[in-house]
Amino acid sequence: MLDNLYQILSILLLAAVLWASLSIVYVSWKNGISPMPSSAPVRQAVAEEISRLSKKGVIVEAGSGWGTLALHVAKRCRGWRIVGIENSAVPLWVSRLIARLSRASVTFVRGDLYAYSYEEVELVLCYLYPGAMKRLSPIFQEQLKPGARIISVCFSLPGWQPDKIITCRDLYRTKIYVYDVKNSVIEK
Repeated sequence: MLDNLYQILSILLLAAVLWASLSIVYVSWKNGISPMPSSAPVRQAVAEEISRLSKKGVIVEAGSGWGTLALHVAKRCRGWRIVGIENSAVPLWVSRLIARLSRASVTFVRGDLYAYSYEEVELVLCYLYPGAMKRLSPIFQEQLKPGARIISVCFSLPGWQPDKIITCRDLYRTKIYVYDVKNSVIEK
């Protein structure tokens, strides 16, 4: 009887792992990129940059993946309301679980980062790929208010002039692009 229970539990666990793996592969294929956690030096540099801002409000992490960046920012940068947008079920579930267990003040929502309304957002965090940045550029141009900020890890916004480029002290010398919407020169 106990052996049968272990077999059933083993099969259920294997099925859950297989489903999770296939889900991640499918959504990664659909998105053109897999969810990638940011490194500790990158998270620290982003949090330091956010801490320099006097204005508080809503931070949206577009494509929050496993939630590492949003969760780190929530712990280091008090006073912000943080929303992570993710369309992959497994990383979204993991980030929600970690947020709940760590009591972090981050809301992770399932959604399309290209359809999200950025009109009431003070700061957008991005750790995406060049194709996504190209697609988001006109959305940000249209929706973000003057004075809003964009912090992008690894990839710049095409046609935008960053106010600052930070080079991290990690293995890859990762670049972080910081934009102030009112100061960025946008090429048409």
